[in-house]
Amino acid sequence: MFTPSLDQVLDLTRTYSSIPICKTVYSDTVTPMMLLERLPNSPYTFLLESAEDGKKESRYSYLGTDPFQIIRCLHGLITITESSCNEKIKSNEPLKWLSEWLRKDQTPVYENMPPFLGGALGYLNYDSVRYIYPNEKITQVNQMPAESDDFHFMMINRLMVFDHVKKAIHFVVHLNVENVDSIEQDYSRMTEELENWISEIFKSKTEITSLGLIDNEVEEKSMPPANLEPEQFMKNVEIAKEAILAGDLTQVVLSQRFKVEQASDPLRVYRILRVINPSPYMFYLRMGEETLVGTSPELLLRANRSKIEVRPIAGSRPRGKTLKDEKDLVEDLLQDPKERAEHMMLVDLGRNDLERIAKAGTVEVTSLMKVEKYSHIMHLVSHIQAELHPELQPIDALMACFPAGTVSGAPRIRAMEMISELEPGPRGVYAGAIGCFSFSGSIDTCIAIRTIVFRDGCATIQAGAGIVADSHPENEYWETVNKAKGMIRALHLASEEMEGAVKG
Repeated sequence: MFTPSLDQVLDLTRTYSSIPICKTVYSDTVTPMMLLERLPNSPYTFLLESAEDGKKESRYSYLGTDPFQIIRCLHGLITITESSCNEKIKSNEPLKWLSEWLRKDQTPVYENMPPFLGGALGYLNYDSVRYIYPNEKITQVNQMPAESDDFHFMMINRLMVFDHVKKAIHFVVHLNVENVDSIEQDYSRMTEELENWISEIFKSKTEITSLGLIDNEVEEKSMPPANLEPEQFMKNVEIAKEAILAGDLTQVVLSQRFKVEQASDPLRVYRILRVINPSPYMFYLRMGEETLVGTSPELLLRANRSKIEVRPIAGSRPRGKTLKDEKDLVEDLLQDPKERAEHMMLVDLGRNDLERIAKAGTVEVTSLMKVEKYSHIMHLVSHIQAELHPELQPIDALMACFPAGTVSGAPRIRAMEMISELEPGPRGVYAGAIGCFSFSGSIDTCIAIRTIVFRDGCATIQAGAGIVADSHPENEYWETVNKAKGMIRALHLASEEMEGAVKG
């Protein structure tokens, strides 16, 4: 059975120019990683996974290859690549252009189906914020070469979606409505294409390569070199504290970047990372000359035509070595006045962001300061939701919340100015947005933290710490190290050459 039926498609053609056609199969043994191994090798491949089956933040996983278009932008020059042909567009407002482009081919929303059945998938880098606040000195990309595009998206109209609750796999293709008189033939062609695709995937003899035994309980290796010496990072913390005490701002997130030369295969790193550092938002994005791998714990924005959600994370402790140690660290985190004050400041910022684009009186904090645990670190987490103002689109909500206060600070503009003054180069992908922009109008993005960027054989990892008036410079330095450790560990494990086992 296909969704929608032919009769439903004929009805939908009156409103939509592109219609997703889905075929659903069921399996409790097939995994996203298994099917990824069976896809043809392509310079553009994606896998978005979820760590915990059945939870609201982590129900669906998406994978596929060969987008029908690539859209990327650098310094206002937008390049659209389709079938080896490039179209270039110069824009002073590329994010506005992107917003309009994504609204071109709206698709229907299907009841009881995944929210993303096609659209744009990729990243919006941190430094693209200069297009939102063009008159502010908040990034360094005009003074230094950019290391990544302002945005880089795969346009997807063919994908597989895992529903981990129903144990279902949705195979999706799109029917483009070009000639209403040929809809029946086009529908028949699309359904045949789906049947052939499913048959091809499940007949494949390609088996997933074993990772061997992953030992995550071994002694830590040394950290790779960073773009700041520890003393300079701590000096930057002192400079930020002086500005905070002077009333310039209340909080700023300062980061440092670690670089690993001759990095291992990104897919192998991703497979290890998803085991040792699982998170609600896990991604493997192979995008031409760059590959992004990550396990982000933090939602940036989830929005559809009516509802918007943010999920600020601020306040952390390393994981305990024993159960008692862990319990003590949790209690210490929950009772720490600095961490609580910093977290509440960012909850207030999140509420203010949503109030700018929400229907009046609908902003609600539904969960406040809960402890969530990850492989090397634990965090305080809150959840805020609201109803989107009826005159606005989900992408307008993203622009209002970008970048997240948890990776910039408060007030946002002054914090970004200080980041630009103190950090040694553009942030690039770090602290930007990674996720899906659906043709049906919904958005699901996470913050680009706990993320590894592979480029030119090297891997970079960036991590930050929130600086407030009573921050201790050495503690903030070690917070950035602890946040990066899970990524570094995955790189170390992937680089080991021990036969039959991966040791650390």
